[in-house]
Amino acid sequence: MIDRIGKDFEFYQKALALRQQRQEILASNIANADTPNYKARDVDFNATLRDAMGEGGLPRLPDTSLTLTSARHIPASAHTSGPAEELYRVPTQPSLDGNTVEMDVERVQFADNTLRYQTDLQVLNGRIKSLLAAIQQ
Repeated sequence: MIDRIGKDFEFYQKALALRQQRQEILASNIANADTPNYKARDVDFNATLRDAMGEGGLPRLPDTSLTLTSARHIPASAHTSGPAEELYRVPTQPSLDGNTVEMDVERVQFADNTLRYQTDLQVLNGRIKSLLAAIQQ
């Protein structure tokens, strides 16, 4: 039963981790907006999430399972996915110093990713509340 619940939340776990990683990349872009020759980066969220869920062909680290030494132990395993492939963003207006960060684009992407992260958390919270309600009945 616990394993089924864990598999149910695996998608949300990976999506939130990827959103966090994307947020860090976008924050790095904003922080380096004035750095000469800095190239703005981003990730393809959909493709990376597909790969993390095992639907792509990118190599992953091997999964880890705990060795059970007693019949009373709960089986557990850790599924790892590789880091998201960072892509360079093509600027619409390149600057003279070689920096490709466009603050308007970065702010919109940052706000969009933040909103989607919060939405994912609310959906996950709703799933947890519905499971708790089912358990309590």
